[in-house]
Amino acid sequence: MKTTISCPLHYTMSLIGTKWKPLVLFHLLDGPLRSGVLQKKVPEISNKMFTQTVRELEKDGLVARKVYPVVPPKVEYKLTSRGLSLKDILKGLDQWGENDLKQ
Repeated sequence: MKTTISCPLHYTMSLIGTKWKPLVLFHLLDGPLRSGVLQKKVPEISNKMFTQTVRELEKDGLVARKVYPVVPPKVEYKLTSRGLSLKDILKGLDQWGENDLKQ
């Protein structure tokens, strides 16, 4: 992906800096999830925002989407190797939040 952003932090935030992207990515750290299960792990997200979020993550190469040819349709999302490279960042944010909530 070619970009004109020169600041590394700005670039990273352009990929994961929305309200929902870090949550979706975090819940995929443990492995692939079906669409409905993943959406339930982020109960505050609307259907429209969920769809928009996973599409953007897929476009940016962080999430892979697999559609199974069955009825009813089964869609599964998983992190790509690029998405998995965010593991330490996402776990660090989670740990920071856990520690800060205790204070």
